[in-house]
Amino acid sequence: MKIMVLGADGFCGWPTSLKLAKEGHDIIMIDNLSRRKIDRELESNSLTNIHSIYSRLKVAQDLGYSMYFINCDITNYKEISSYMLQHVPDVVVHFAEQRAAPYSMNSEKERRYTVDNNIIGTHNVLNAIVDHSPNTHLVHLGTMGVYGYSKEFGAIPEGYLNVKINSTQKDTDILYPTNPGSVYHMTKSIDQLLFQFYNKNWGIKITDLHQGIVWGTQTEETEIDEQLTNRFDYDGMYGTVLNRFISQAATGNEITVYGTGGQRRAFIHIQDTAKCVQLAAENPPDSDKVRIFNQVAEVHSVKDLALMMEKLYQAKVKFLDNPRKELAENQLEVDNTGLKSLGFEPIKLSNRLVDDVLYIAQQMKDNMKKENILTSPRW
Repeated sequence: MKIMVLGADGFCGWPTSLKLAKEGHDIIMIDNLSRRKIDRELESNSLTNIHSIYSRLKVAQDLGYSMYFINCDITNYKEISSYMLQHVPDVVVHFAEQRAAPYSMNSEKERRYTVDNNIIGTHNVLNAIVDHSPNTHLVHLGTMGVYGYSKEFGAIPEGYLNVKINSTQKDTDILYPTNPGSVYHMTKSIDQLLFQFYNKNWGIKITDLHQGIVWGTQTEETEIDEQLTNRFDYDGMYGTVLNRFISQAATGNEITVYGTGGQRRAFIHIQDTAKCVQLAAENPPDSDKVRIFNQVAEVHSVKDLALMMEKLYQAKVKFLDNPRKELAENQLEVDNTGLKSLGFEPIKLSNRLVDDVLYIAQQMKDNMKKENILTSPRW
């Protein structure tokens, strides 16, 4: 298939592009390299040394992968529309959104940027599909954070909540009520409404993958060559919680836990991110509504993960005031039967896999800027 990957230079986009190319698909990579620009803006960096998109691409092409890069900002409708018309892809995989909750809450600048980039970009992609490639299947990377973290409605289903209407006593499925915890999560909640409308009005095929917190850094494909190495964020703005813990343990820093650590969250390994997107892309929805999958492997509390790192690596855990407005503790039960029905076999957290990430962090510890570990804003 011809697959257009938006945000193809990013933490999830790069390994997924490689995975899809390795599986024999023709990949059109779209990115404006904004994530690298944000590193410079924050005076931060990836713990791993990441090469330029052109160096990455050359190595991938030398391996025989069919990959082509276009520097394009999807918030510019004229640009993304012209490339949609030119390529008419079978699938568009959409990673091209500002992905960090802390960054989205840093100041009015980041709040407005996140909304402008994410909402305008997604809406432009939908319009480009309607105008130029109406048979294209859109696979979007969403987030479990749209649901919130309450068990008020029981176990979290895959996108739709079955309710009984009191006035009619009839059962119906509604979009699960959103409860975003940041501007970033709010934009993903708005994405859902855009998808519902464009699916209803124009019949666009859409799969929305509500992903858990990603951990790990390398995949089978990024390990093939040093120039294919994926990024590894450790800072308070972009570092995901388990990757932050591992990098802190590897570099002799305290493992910092926000609040009590009683927050339970869903997790998925970066290798599984790429695999799940492949499964969704190769198996388009056969219904007339937006298909929603919960892209998660397992659920852990933040405290349990920190104590695991403490035990494994003789690190010290330090509990800090939580800068976020969130429940101090919560229960979480998640349904992920949709992707499993397509053959998804989750990679579970193991000492070996954590050791692999720790090894990378230890090798790259000289790249760490300690002052960037605790940079999350309060909200």
